Amino acid sequence: MIYQGNAITVARGDGDIATLTFDAQGESVNTLSSKTVAELGEAVAALQAESGLQGLILASGKEAFIVGADITEFHGLFDKGEDYLVEMNLKVHDIFNAIEDLPFPTVAAINGLALGGGCEVLLTADFRVMADSAKIGLPETQLGIVPGWGGCVRLPRLIGADNAIEWIAGGTQNRADVALKMGAVDAVVSNEELLAAARTLLDRANAGDLDIAPRRAEKKGPLKLNAIEQMMAFETAKGFVAGKAGPNYPAPVEAIRVIQKGAGEERARAQRIEAQSFAKLALSDVAFNLIGLFMNDQVVKKKAASYAKQADNVEQTAVLGAGIMGGGIAYQSASKGTPIIMKDIQGDAIELGLKEARKLFAKQIERKKLTVEQMAEKLSNIRPTLSYGDFGNVDLVVEAVVENPKVKGAVLAEVEEQVGESTILTSNTSTISISRLAQNLKRPENFCGMHFFNPVHRMPLVEVIRGEKTSDAAVAATVAYARAMGKTPIVVNDCPGFLVNRVLFPYFGGFSFLVEQGADFQRVDKVMEKFGWPMGPAYLLDVVGMDTAVHANEVMAEGFPERMARDSKTAIQVMFDDDRLGQKNAKGFYAYEEDKKGKPKKVSDETVYTLLQDVVGEKQEFSDDNIIARMMVPLCLETVRCLEDGIVDSPAEADMALIYGIGFPPFRGGALRYIDALGVAEFVKLADTLADELGPLYAPTEQLRQMAQTNARFYAAE
Repeated sequence: MIYQGNAITVARGDGDIATLTFDAQGESVNTLSSKTVAELGEAVAALQAESGLQGLILASGKEAFIVGADITEFHGLFDKGEDYLVEMNLKVHDIFNAIEDLPFPTVAAINGLALGGGCEVLLTADFRVMADSAKIGLPETQLGIVPGWGGCVRLPRLIGADNAIEWIAGGTQNRADVALKMGAVDAVVSNEELLAAARTLLDRANAGDLDIAPRRAEKKGPLKLNAIEQMMAFETAKGFVAGKAGPNYPAPVEAIRVIQKGAGEERARAQRIEAQSFAKLALSDVAFNLIGLFMNDQVVKKKAASYAKQADNVEQTAVLGAGIMGGGIAYQSASKGTPIIMKDIQGDAIELGLKEARKLFAKQIERKKLTVEQMAEKLSNIRPTLSYGDFGNVDLVVEAVVENPKVKGAVLAEVEEQVGESTILTSNTSTISISRLAQNLKRPENFCGMHFFNPVHRMPLVEVIRGEKTSDAAVAATVAYARAMGKTPIVVNDCPGFLVNRVLFPYFGGFSFLVEQGADFQRVDKVMEKFGWPMGPAYLLDVVGMDTAVHANEVMAEGFPERMARDSKTAIQVMFDDDRLGQKNAKGFYAYEEDKKGKPKKVSDETVYTLLQDVVGEKQEFSDDNIIARMMVPLCLETVRCLEDGIVDSPAEADMALIYGIGFPPFRGGALRYIDALGVAEFVKLADTLADELGPLYAPTEQLRQMAQTNARFYAAE
């Protein structure tokens, strides 16, 4: 044994070939934590001191190669400042350069995921052989940073600047066939053949069939681009990537700049440019929040996985109510491999549901994600019916009929008579109390909410709502099914609107106040979109549908009358009363036309201002900051209340639900992280100022006031 550490071993094998194996003891995956990087330095030093070696294989003892750096360390490391981060990265560069400069050929055997720092490790090797099931990539820009351990330097020299920009700016995970085509790897084989193929490459290099000298020279030297080629590669890319990333996500464009600045430099200078850029971005609020978001996502997924482990198998499901929503649920289930019965009492609704599913599968064919044969196979997982004939073998039912408590209650009681005693019933309701819907059920312990967001195939969140009598088994099965559908389930407790809608409607309340006090709704939309929302509140209301919004608002007003009930008519009610329902009938706050792809395109409609005259006071100009405060404070306060009331268990789950459910700007980290960023005391002061004018919707809770007094935070550990 040449070296033995906790995460790394180096052993000498036949033919004087050494194998450096990443296999962190007690961990399910390999990460490049600070301790592992230190061990890697020691292991490389041991290799340099070993005489007579003829080659090195970089390998992994886990299913994945290396999933990246240890992101849980990032906030603590980044707090140490820019100079520290530059020097830290340069020390890692020294270790990686030492691998690249070893006096014998090296090969990386990529058996599984190799991301971020894991991908940068394998780029140091002379050769790369990849299992056909593996993926590699540099996703750092998704965390608000750039690759800092050589990715911006080695990858462009390996696969060309244009390809490297696409990989790095896009943060993509790339399949083996793509990596081979690009030249990122030298061979693709089955996992069983991986080590043998790696050994063959070393033998060929030692026999003189493969020359490592020009490979190393190319990776260490400047990029081979003349001035015109550089301009074409970088300036065009910066414009395109900036347009896609938007102004709130600077890392993708910064990555292009790093590649561009280092293009004419030798390895050491290019790596320093990369290290300096990494350090600058690492100290930004965007990076802090996106890294926090990643860690929150891990919390949510870990919790969901824990629930799913306790669940009985969900092998056959059913959806009650076809149409667009039922068809979307059926598509999602069928596409992920869980057979589903789609039942309705109307043949037309069944056909509409099937049409929706077929349309979504057809889009997958257009994008080359499916073949026609695969589509046919997946579509066969949907069984349409007008009867309950086959419901005796169903493990879980999703009720998705009209949002009316009497109708839902009747349908749920009816289906309960048709299913087995252990079958789980769920309701896809956005507002109606689960405990209320359970009142007419014989087995309320087998019932919970399963709130999908529209459109089902795009929105990642599913709220799993626990009623007063819901059992752990029902929650576990529903979470397991949501995960099997490729969704992110978050378990919440029952209340009007549950979590996401309860938080969203105070945001709409803030919008109503603004419009009624003379703000231009189009200007409010523009300000909130600039703030980072995918669409402003008026546009969002049009997408949600004014009838849905009015109904949900009535539920909220009944549940929380002190702060959500309104005596006067709102702008939303005016739209509804004039049959301006939004996109569903092509007129709301905006009018809608079809674009070239047949999708609704919003256009200004001046008649709206005339309609709103009865509820709008004298026109006023509000500053951007005032608009943001009036919109965000009630949303954030309601999130705080949901946490305090036990509707949601943790800040991480609350923030992720808002990001996945309503498009809260990811780079801001979520509502509770947003309060932390402002400072709890400053937020309370701002809320109090607004509450004096606008009332209880803006009033801080007593617990929040106590947090302000003690300088507490929602994410205290950070």
